Amino acid sequence: MKALNSFMIILSYTAFATLAVQVHYDGDQVLSIIPETPSQAEYIKEIFNDVELDLWKPSYVEDIYPRREVHVRVPSSLLQNTKKNLQQQKILFNVLIEDVQILVNEQFVAQDRHKRSLSSFDYTKYHPMNEIYEWMDQIKEAHKDLVTMHYLGSTYETRPIYYFKISLPSNRKKKIVWMDCGIHAREWISVAFCQWFIREILQHHSHNPVIHKALKHIDFYIVPVFNIDGFVYSWTTDRLWRKSRSPYENGMCHGVDLNRNFDSNWCTIGASKNCSSITFCGSRPASEPEVQSLSRLVSSLKSDMLAFLTMHSYGQLILLPYGYTQEPSVNHNEQLSVGQVAASKIAEKHGMQYKVGSASHILYFNSGSSRDWAKDLGIPFSFTFELRDNGTYGFVLPEDQIEPTCEEVMDGILSIVDYLNEKHFNSALSIFSGTLWMNMSFSIVIGTYFSLY
Repeated sequence: MKALNSFMIILSYTAFATLAVQVHYDGDQVLSIIPETPSQAEYIKEIFNDVELDLWKPSYVEDIYPRREVHVRVPSSLLQNTKKNLQQQKILFNVLIEDVQILVNEQFVAQDRHKRSLSSFDYTKYHPMNEIYEWMDQIKEAHKDLVTMHYLGSTYETRPIYYFKISLPSNRKKKIVWMDCGIHAREWISVAFCQWFIREILQHHSHNPVIHKALKHIDFYIVPVFNIDGFVYSWTTDRLWRKSRSPYENGMCHGVDLNRNFDSNWCTIGASKNCSSITFCGSRPASEPEVQSLSRLVSSLKSDMLAFLTMHSYGQLILLPYGYTQEPSVNHNEQLSVGQVAASKIAEKHGMQYKVGSASHILYFNSGSSRDWAKDLGIPFSFTFELRDNGTYGFVLPEDQIEPTCEEVMDGILSIVDYLNEKHFNSALSIFSGTLWMNMSFSIVIGTYFSLY
């Protein structure tokens, strides 16, 4: 494993060293567009059908509706005509990002990329895959009492996918909390959060009462980067790449939206069978090696898994099942209440508001997501976290927002862990927050409201 890992680090470093971001976005702008009427919404859909624009929010053209905000990256060559056409149709819009390339450049500022010690690793910076592989090796070696690193599977381009198992030694079988990050390549903040989360668990397990108690009963399984091929591509070639990198139609297009590829009402709604689409669902359920690997492992652990957490960006949302139907899951009210407490903990940290509800109610319809697949598998709690922000920076969130984002979401996740602690391992009052159960009761009362709006 070490030999293979070292080879991948060298290969990835060689690619990164040139900082060869070949796709440029000079002068491209991200617009926020709000159609007020059905005819305006249809006009915006026609624009996307006629011109190749990069839709950021929602991720599927069919989910454009009146009074629902649309975020779109418009190439500089099309900017003048696009704005003119919107003005002629009296469609409201404003500029969220003046020049996308400026923000991209800030994330590729030359840094000392030589091998460093674990103690000097900067968790407030984005890191390319070679550094993350190196960091994973160092975490494994430095925390042998708690951490084991395991091979999940291989990507299409034969990069190894690893996951950490963080566990206190025990003679008894324990429950599991799953977390994965980086399923969409351009969502770098999700990868940064997984690294932050791992560090916090390892550094504070002895004196943080929630973590300490959890590790007596729970093992954490964490995949720091799931879509490694796409993530590497976002560093070397196209910063805004979303999908994996497997070829389709004889190499005419590449990549599958891995979060549309799971066997959960696969490709029935909110996904595309057009391989050039950013929501391409693949040729069949679990067609991609990455999804196959995750599905095998999680399926084998499902009877012991208490929660399945998948980290994304952007939108500041805590999404519950389901995305493919508006029918609630079997424990919808309980999961909604737990999500509301998490959102309140997030807001307490830096004032950021996260909306909570089923994906089909508060975001858009989509099928084939890992969140819904995990819930259908029988895992009690399944959440998608959409991290900062609401569109000011979107997928190019600046590095100065990594720390506050990770701090607030850490508190939100720990509130979920605390609930699992108390539900399964203790009937006493919460040790995380004296107001947890009050918040839970209040959340149950307002749960139906948030699920509908």
